[in-house]
Amino acid sequence: MRVEHASWTSLLVKASLCISGILLATSVSAENITGFDKASTQTQRQLEAQFDQSINPAEQDVWLRKFSQKPHHVGSAAGKVIAEEVADLMKGWGYDTEIEKYEILLPTPKERLLQLVSPNQYTASLSEVSLAEDASTAEQTELLPPYNAFSTDGDVEGELVFINYGRPEDHALLERYGVSLKGKIAIAKYGKSWRGIKPKLAAEKGAIGTIIYSDPADDGYVVGDTYPEGPYKHETGVQRGSVMDMPTYPGDVLTPGVGATKNAKRLKRKNASTITKIPVLPISYKDAQPLLAAMGGATVPREWAGGLPITYHLGPGPAKVRLKLAFNWDMVTAYNVIARWEGSTYPNEWVIRGNHHDGWNHGAADPLSGMVALLAEAKAIAQLAKMGSPPARTIIYGVWDAEEPGLIGSTEWAEDNATDLKKHAVAYLNTDGNSRGFLSMGGSHTLEKFFNQVAADVDDPQTNVSLKKRLKARLAINGNKRQQAETRERSDVRLYPLGSGSDYTPFLQHLGIASANLAFSGEGNGGSYHTLYDTYEHFTRWRDPGLAYGEALARVAGRATLRLANAPQLPFEFVAFADNVALYIQELENLIEKMREETRVQNVQLDEGIFELALDPTKSLKAPTRQAEVPHLNFAPLKNSLARLQVTAEKYNRTIGNNTLSAKDQMKVNQMLYLTERKLTRPQGLTGRSWYKHHIYAPGFYTGYGVKTIPGVREAIEIRKFDEAGKQVTIAAEVLDSLTQQIQAILKLTAT
Repeated sequence: MRVEHASWTSLLVKASLCISGILLATSVSAENITGFDKASTQTQRQLEAQFDQSINPAEQDVWLRKFSQKPHHVGSAAGKVIAEEVADLMKGWGYDTEIEKYEILLPTPKERLLQLVSPNQYTASLSEVSLAEDASTAEQTELLPPYNAFSTDGDVEGELVFINYGRPEDHALLERYGVSLKGKIAIAKYGKSWRGIKPKLAAEKGAIGTIIYSDPADDGYVVGDTYPEGPYKHETGVQRGSVMDMPTYPGDVLTPGVGATKNAKRLKRKNASTITKIPVLPISYKDAQPLLAAMGGATVPREWAGGLPITYHLGPGPAKVRLKLAFNWDMVTAYNVIARWEGSTYPNEWVIRGNHHDGWNHGAADPLSGMVALLAEAKAIAQLAKMGSPPARTIIYGVWDAEEPGLIGSTEWAEDNATDLKKHAVAYLNTDGNSRGFLSMGGSHTLEKFFNQVAADVDDPQTNVSLKKRLKARLAINGNKRQQAETRERSDVRLYPLGSGSDYTPFLQHLGIASANLAFSGEGNGGSYHTLYDTYEHFTRWRDPGLAYGEALARVAGRATLRLANAPQLPFEFVAFADNVALYIQELENLIEKMREETRVQNVQLDEGIFELALDPTKSLKAPTRQAEVPHLNFAPLKNSLARLQVTAEKYNRTIGNNTLSAKDQMKVNQMLYLTERKLTRPQGLTGRSWYKHHIYAPGFYTGYGVKTIPGVREAIEIRKFDEAGKQVTIAAEVLDSLTQQIQAILKLTAT
């Protein structure tokens, strides 16, 4: 890792020399903060300097060690203790604090059996070993063994089929090889798509069970030294995790759309559509090797081969396995810590900041490294308030339970308080664990300028240049062609659009609250994720020694929280939003053109009998079936709506802030500004999954965590439902027009 640090420092210097003019131009330290005038900018910067002095990484280290001593999943005694101790801290700092409880369904393992029954026999250990070098791994009281939450029960036996990462394109290639999953058990690598997609797609293809393992080519000895000698996955390490069908809806599986309060009306478990249709089990690569070695059939395409010392085969068989799973389907209590500091000027406008506290195990990296940064900033903001500088808007800290099994704690609170949140919530800021390296910023593009200013005002602890400069330098070197060009042509770094996978989902995609997700990543690699080895020892040695980036995260997220809380005019901006939407529309046009050309070429080759069948010329594959031609799709309504938005956004930038508003009118403007994100939602939601209301950002139905932008249009195109895609173009255009009309109403109010 030291070599990597040295090389990055060298590259940063080179990039800084190459684009020094651009980097200097991005600095906003001498500019007004967005939403503040000159005088209030000066006051805010003085406040932030005091805030920075209160952030203490040594204190974060104490909390991290304490809270990671024991495994603490939702429903565990240790999990409840952490919630109570966090609540006590918040109360001691002066927050109005409550623990809000929800009754949720949680399956935990009762029986797990995986056996290779032919052509030879092997029984998987399904366990992780304690290490003398890591004292925390000896503490396994209440440790949940490796399993996938919301797998269904089952006892199945069948031949193995290797499905690579279990993505749609992997299944398409299997079909060309003539390999069927019907009645078979799929074995898939972790990675490239969210784990829950693997059994979902396998079941649709006829599989009766799914096994998932981490291949050492992705996370193990092929990549680097394994734990404890290095950070990468130990041979017995297993990634736990939920396989709930969260792209349909997250949260408690029995109470979709409503809070899981004690008296809530609940579905019967058999009617909960987000529980998998087939049993699913995660295993280590040590347990996977005997299964894969026993497989026959065609050798896999070259790009499918992993890092185990075997020849990988597709199957089916002759390896046959028995997979038997049974779960305790218990109701447990989730404990959300909700801490409020009422705003001094705008108490009915809420800035919400969250991180979950539950882990699959000790949870040092996920989630506690993020939670201790949240605690540090909460303490510092409370100190400022006690010294006479309370936040102008109400700040709410949410420390969520039950995130790991399916974003449950945050979703239930958001659903339970939906009416108030829609009315009062300004924004939601999320963290979910941390590492070191480069600032990762995702979120609503209406906050893109805002977060670029925050990143320009915080220095990287390793290089002592601003986080924004370091990020731009990385993009100038390692970005794709567009990103490299944008380091020269665009002053701000794009926020990445949010799919799913953390607690921002219910706020952004269900309620239409502008949201962001923040973390550091890129240099703190390692294979501890959701394993026994996500410990204090692993984290402080390999991920963030000294918690320097924990301090940086607290400064970034705390600064963002304070600025949103104190800005006289909320810092929403629409030129960047329109620019990103233009990029997404261009991607849609490129997608359909690519599909059109691929279909044309494929059909010509089939007609002429010259189709190139084999990725590997030694194999005999089936030719793909003839596809219907891709029709013209009229994007004009969407592009016309975008053009109207662009004109209005530019006008907003030119005129907003030039007029002096009365306090009453300023309050109206701010309320209209934070409601702009709501305009990007529709009550009907997305087709086939009405829980997801946002029509610009959604997790992909077959990607899970991965985002689909303008999802109604994009996914209709991808599944070749072109009539539906045309309808979705009209819907997306109407959503953009709704936003434009809201901005026009703001302009009208400020002009009077």
